[in-house]
Amino acid sequence: MPEVKFIADGMLGSLARWLRLIGYDTEYFSGKDKYFLAYRARNEKRIVLTRDRNFVIHNSSISILIESENLKAQLKEIKVKAGLSFDRERFFTLCSVCNFPLVQRNVSDIIANVPEYVAKTQKNFSQCEKCGRIYWQATHWTRMLEFIKSICDED
Repeated sequence: MPEVKFIADGMLGSLARWLRLIGYDTEYFSGKDKYFLAYRARNEKRIVLTRDRNFVIHNSSISILIESENLKAQLKEIKVKAGLSFDRERFFTLCSVCNFPLVQRNVSDIIANVPEYVAKTQKNFSQCEKCGRIYWQATHWTRMLEFIKSICDED
């Protein structure tokens, strides 16, 4: 089965970021041109995530209507409507900012780019090769993981 890829419209920026954190290739489309959004989705074989009912009516084969305004409920909607499994092996493998795959790094690789305390207290680092953003498993990582687990546990 081909890997599912998404493109979230301008109303769903937080959802796009969280899908990336869960490990799903999700582009964010902030433009206004819905024709270009549909074109891009078809060209890149992506599913459009939108709250725009009209768009879904005219592009039902390439879109999913997101009905909730609540992030947790939106993630549950996509999980059901797209038939996704949230696999822990995928979590935190994509840059939450630019959607590019993350690469594991040693502390020696990134020491000049993180606070001294982080370099001393953390062991696992990853970095986006596109934007350079560095990630590590601190308390925010634990909270995000608990949030993701809560979506899975409520099924």
